[in-house]
Amino acid sequence: MKSKLKIGIALSGGGVRGISHLGVLKALTESGIFPTEVSGTSAGAIAGAMFCQGYTPDEILKIIVATNYFKFLRPAVSWTGFLKMDSVSTLFKLYLDHDDFGELKIPLTVAATDIKKGKVRYYSEGELIRPIMASSCIPGMFDPIIIGKRYLVDGGILNNLPVEPLDGICDYVIGVNCNQLPEEANISNMKKLIERSVIMSMNYNVYSRKSKCDFFIEPPGLGRYGVFDIKKAPELFAVGYEHTMKFIENNPSILELAVKGTKSKKA
Repeated sequence: MKSKLKIGIALSGGGVRGISHLGVLKALTESGIFPTEVSGTSAGAIAGAMFCQGYTPDEILKIIVATNYFKFLRPAVSWTGFLKMDSVSTLFKLYLDHDDFGELKIPLTVAATDIKKGKVRYYSEGELIRPIMASSCIPGMFDPIIIGKRYLVDGGILNNLPVEPLDGICDYVIGVNCNQLPEEANISNMKKLIERSVIMSMNYNVYSRKSKCDFFIEPPGLGRYGVFDIKKAPELFAVGYEHTMKFIENNPSILELAVKGTKSKKA
């Protein structure tokens, strides 16, 4: 039987590194900790949507490996000249055919960045697929996703750990960051410099929210994986799973979230 506590989990962005979220979710659910609310940015929004749909972490991993998410990208013919994400909707529709937040088994909120207004936008109702696409739309690489009059890109620019939608409605919040940045001895080219600068900026807004989490899980060593290195998917999954099992062993108080009770720290 699942806990009656309201447990929120916020999943960061991080490209393919977000597959480690699936390992984290597997370890938590195997330990009897079942999120009742999920929020996510970018890769965290994708993993969160599939999990909230009812797929198990192992099933989601198989889907990612079998479909090769990135093959659905195609060149854009548009005002930006970047890549276009429209064809990715075909992939999402195979597994989220209702295209409706309200049809998910677990409530989900995804974060995206309104590039014109310079604000974070949260989506938790209505159409599902386009907000997920917007949340994972890397600026400078893909065309913005237009919803209404808003031009939306990756939510991680302003909020790479969206705990705010969980604040005040959950008894406990678990934050999961897959975008860890290791120390770099040699930054050899401009590409590495730009990528490192972007990740540093995103991590700053992650760590500024760490205090809002009751538990913060950050699998180590993910920085050595490229953000598009899909071939390492099983390895990334394993890193998330193994670290979270060790985290639970070293932080046994988290198992209070699996208790079949109704006590709330906010009561």
